Amino acid sequence: MKFDTRSIHAGRKPDPNHGAISTSICQTSTFVFEDYNKPGKYDYSRTGNPTRNALEDAIADL
Repeated sequence: MKFDTRSIHAGRKPDPNHGAISTSICQTSTFVFEDYNKPGKYDYSRTGNPTRNALEDAIADL
């Protein structure tokens, strides 16, 4: 795949819940914890969220 194509499609995976191919913008500030003092994959948007992970994956692929 050429760079131009990779720069647009890099890091994109269909959303497992909805099948959307475009990356959703996650604007949540907090996420549900699994239990007291036990966050899930994300706990606060400034430290990480699905949108940021998609960007990181795209940059790593390029």
